[in-house]
Amino acid sequence: MSGRVSNTSRYESAVTVLQRRQAEMSEAQMQMTSGKRVSKPSDDPTAAARAERAFIAQQRIESAQRSVGVSRSAMALTESALGRAGDLLQNAREKLISAGNGTYSGAERAALATDLVALRGQLLQLANQTDGAGGYIFGGQGTLAPPFVDSAGGVTFAGTSGQGQLSTSEQMPTSVDGESVWLSARSGNGVFVTGAAAANTGSAFIDAGGVADPSVLTGQNYQVVFNVAPPAVTTYAVSMNGVPTGQTGNYIPGGAITVDGMTFDIGGAPANGDAFDITPSTPDMDPFEALDRAIAVLSDPNATRGAIAQSVNSGVRDVDAVMSHFSANRSVAGAALSRLDAIESRNQDRDLWAKSVQSDAEDLDMVKAVSEFQNKQTSYQAALQSYAMVQSMSLFDYLK
Repeated sequence: MSGRVSNTSRYESAVTVLQRRQAEMSEAQMQMTSGKRVSKPSDDPTAAARAERAFIAQQRIESAQRSVGVSRSAMALTESALGRAGDLLQNAREKLISAGNGTYSGAERAALATDLVALRGQLLQLANQTDGAGGYIFGGQGTLAPPFVDSAGGVTFAGTSGQGQLSTSEQMPTSVDGESVWLSARSGNGVFVTGAAAANTGSAFIDAGGVADPSVLTGQNYQVVFNVAPPAVTTYAVSMNGVPTGQTGNYIPGGAITVDGMTFDIGGAPANGDAFDITPSTPDMDPFEALDRAIAVLSDPNATRGAIAQSVNSGVRDVDAVMSHFSANRSVAGAALSRLDAIESRNQDRDLWAKSVQSDAEDLDMVKAVSEFQNKQTSYQAALQSYAMVQSMSLFDYLK
């Protein structure tokens, strides 16, 4: 009886060892096949936790990179649209200068006005450009309809002012405040605005002017009124907010007039009572308004030489102001693209670090794994031989 128990015990022990060695060898073989040391938490709970945290970090970084891609697309579209808008305005500027040619007939100026109408339409299309995902790049904080509406009173912004941002710790814009970009250039030369009174009948016109002495600027409204009494010398008088300043002078065509730090030239021949206004600059200039004013004068067959000259001067001045404004906003979009490149670079570094942590936690050292597999294979073969020996033992072996 004891011999049977002993044989059975040896047999079961050999089978147990054989199964354990086979399981160890199979596990080692699976690890070599997958390249993973930790395939499930029970393999190494601490390493599995580290690998899981690194994997979650990679998922967050991947989401951030998608956000970078969305923002980059929006800013690239913005930068490109503003570049094309600048080209259209440069074309409009050249046509305005051509319209100032004194030899042009009314029909030729009307043809230039038609070209300006076409350029205006193209500008409006750029202002309402979509982002390819159902939104508008100049739609501000979001709108389902084109943000810029053209009506009898001019172009207005129908979106929500502000800039769309992705919900992230980094500044990643997805749209641009169209109202600020398209409708908020500073009027005039950026400090003050010169213009002819509507009732003028002479051929005089005023240029954009400039600042002679910033320290004495007042920011008030001025008016220069001409007194023409042939054959006497033409004179002018300056008033501020409707009150005479006492500043007067003889008019010299093309000569500079300086008033409280502002200087400007008036050319042509003013009629008696003609007036020119100088008012503070405001941030409400837009390309559509600038072109509309020029188009109205150039399309009018009865426009006087003074009105045409003033329209050309004012139109060029306003187009230059808007072009400068677009250029500044284009630079902002370019800076955003540079910032997005930096964010993407940081994300790539973080992603590489997270992948390294995950790899260190769960990946297999192949050289070490091959050596261990060979050891386990040797152990398995030894267990197999031991099992074979135990299985061959019987009572007949002892009776021989």
